[in-house]
Amino acid sequence: MQRTDIDPRWQDLSVIERLVREARTVAVVGLSASPGRPSHGVARYLRRAGLHILPVNPALESWEGLPAYASLSDLPPGVDIVDVFRRPEHVPEIARDAVAIGAGALWLQLGVLSEEGATIAAEGGLDVVMDRCLAVEHREVVGWS
Repeated sequence: MQRTDIDPRWQDLSVIERLVREARTVAVVGLSASPGRPSHGVARYLRRAGLHILPVNPALESWEGLPAYASLSDLPPGVDIVDVFRRPEHVPEIARDAVAIGAGALWLQLGVLSEEGATIAAEGGLDVVMDRCLAVEHREVVGWS
């Protein structure tokens, strides 16, 4: 359900559908090693669905056999979506880093609301989605479960 307090451009269904269909590499910022955390479940689902996951968390060395990265600036090139599971106050810096690495999109998960971060990313040429779950949208668009 679309929230009425969020700028509708950050929940554009055509952008969501295009990103879900076209993305191949997703950097998950704030990915947790704990299976009970939403970031873990979303990343696991996306990986099973065939997407390449780049875990971004300075507290991790690896996640499910994949090397983890301390920051977006440490990632190899070719990030389609930066999927954010961090508190809103961290989003503007993450958005600047996403622009700097040439990511295709900034995706702010449910409850991660940052108009400032969304604007930074959009002005830097990235697509932006806010307050939507990438796994839920993927399941809806692609039908994978």
